[in-house]
Amino acid sequence: MSDTATGRDERLVTAAQNVSRMCMVCGRENPSSLKAKFYELDDGEILGVFAPLEIHQSYPGRVHGGVITAMLDETIGRAVNISDAAAWGVTVEITVKFRKPVPIGEDVRVLARITRDTSRLFEGSGEIRLADGTLAAEAIGRYMKLGIDKIADGDFSKEWFVDGRERPESVT
Repeated sequence: MSDTATGRDERLVTAAQNVSRMCMVCGRENPSSLKAKFYELDDGEILGVFAPLEIHQSYPGRVHGGVITAMLDETIGRAVNISDAAAWGVTVEITVKFRKPVPIGEDVRVLARITRDTSRLFEGSGEIRLADGTLAAEAIGRYMKLGIDKIADGDFSKEWFVDGRERPESVT
């Protein structure tokens, strides 16, 4: 089935990634969180779905550029988990191009993938498309691969857990 807005075909969702308790992007207990959901797709890409609130705005009705950057960064950084569940991406650099305003009040979808992968670093790209398929923002980033013991203090198992929300079988 082809998606006429983006020219992409329907893809199967193979897994939902874990979320955390207090992360500003995916934190289930953080009242200011974007409440992100992340889905691994059968073509090796990852889809992030975000629900920006009024507190995430810049100009009225528009998502703040820093929040847009966080959505792109988080989704690209998680793409490495598809092929290496033990690797965590720590941002080295990210470049974002803003094309169109991203509206508040509707889900924002970020699609990302790995473009280069070495033993210590990976690079990726991602984009936000509006409901009509228009490109709103795009990013490229470079990330260091680290184990969770090098990033987080304490018992991370209390912060990181299976996302119990319903997941779709496929996406376009």
